[in-house]
Amino acid sequence: MGDKTFEVTEATWEQDVLKSAEPVLVDFWAEWCGPCKMIAPIVDQIAEEYAGKLKVGKLDADTNQEVLMRYGIMGIPTLILFKNGQPVERITGYQPKDRITHKLMPHLG
Repeated sequence: MGDKTFEVTEATWEQDVLKSAEPVLVDFWAEWCGPCKMIAPIVDQIAEEYAGKLKVGKLDADTNQEVLMRYGIMGIPTLILFKNGQPVERITGYQPKDRITHKLMPHLG
């Protein structure tokens, strides 16, 4: 995890994501997932560049299955942007940074 990202779990989900005053981008990943490793540095860069506008959490898909089922996540990596406790953008699979930021920008004031 990068300096600007934080770990999210089922136990901290409501407080860290749903009740956050700032938009939260959640990276659903797993240790064994190749594309997750490829997207991780991009997610860390986004966390760094958008600090103050956006929080970036990482949720281990293997140990937090309940959250994946709740949001219908079938493949990883999946990035979901939550704003006011609601999912407002979903990006599945590896995407280049400019495509990810293009989808996030309309939601960041």
